[in-house]
Amino acid sequence: MRLMSWNVNGIRSAMGKGFPEFVAAHAPDILCLQEVRATPDQVDLDHDGYQVHWHPATVRKGYSGVAVMTRIPPLSVSRGLGRDGFSGEGRVLTLEFEPFHLVNVYTPNARRDLSRLDYRQSWDRAFLECVSGLDASKPVVFCGDLNVSHKEIDLANPASNRRNAGFTPQERDGFSAYVRAGFIDTFREFESGGGHYSWWSYRLNARQRNIGWRLDYFLVSSRLRPFLQDARIHPDVLGSDHCPVSIDISGP
Repeated sequence: MRLMSWNVNGIRSAMGKGFPEFVAAHAPDILCLQEVRATPDQVDLDHDGYQVHWHPATVRKGYSGVAVMTRIPPLSVSRGLGRDGFSGEGRVLTLEFEPFHLVNVYTPNARRDLSRLDYRQSWDRAFLECVSGLDASKPVVFCGDLNVSHKEIDLANPASNRRNAGFTPQERDGFSAYVRAGFIDTFREFESGGGHYSWWSYRLNARQRNIGWRLDYFLVSSRLRPFLQDARIHPDVLGSDHCPVSIDISGP
């Protein structure tokens, strides 16, 4: 089973930048999308055997939002974290399948001036509580744009970014809390080296120079490790400032 995740930075824009061709070429069983910035009436993704589940933002149009395209019908679907203070931005979509819960997440950015860092820390705690609660009933796979580079190896210029959004100690500790809770960073199970990123600024030819950040992840419950076959980043896929990430997993 192949699962893929991609922050498309606007699905309507991505549709004209090779998104249909990407789906046809990679044929994921499940594809999680973040920052769709659209509603189901604006984009038709129901094709090629996929059913699509949406959780668009309601706070304003053209903002945030997540969706999941799946060839495998889920047992159930839920939206949001189910907690006051974290609704309206369309950031969490959970699908239950027979072997695991799948959680698609678009984590809030702390903002350039860190004005949303406190909110981000509260979010990280609430999200950890969410996935840990799900993990009590069956294993969890969660993926998406987590808006943090966990370790120095996960971005090109760690020294100059220590106080910047996406690499603050608080955000990095939020990610570490997932690991302490027993979730595995799947990519690091297969690749220990540097230079592997999933986001690049549009400025200064950053992508061409590979001056990037690893912001997009698949994490899984530790008891799914025996079934994990591969985890990859796909920097060759264009159409967004992020590239897709994927895992191959056999059925538990």
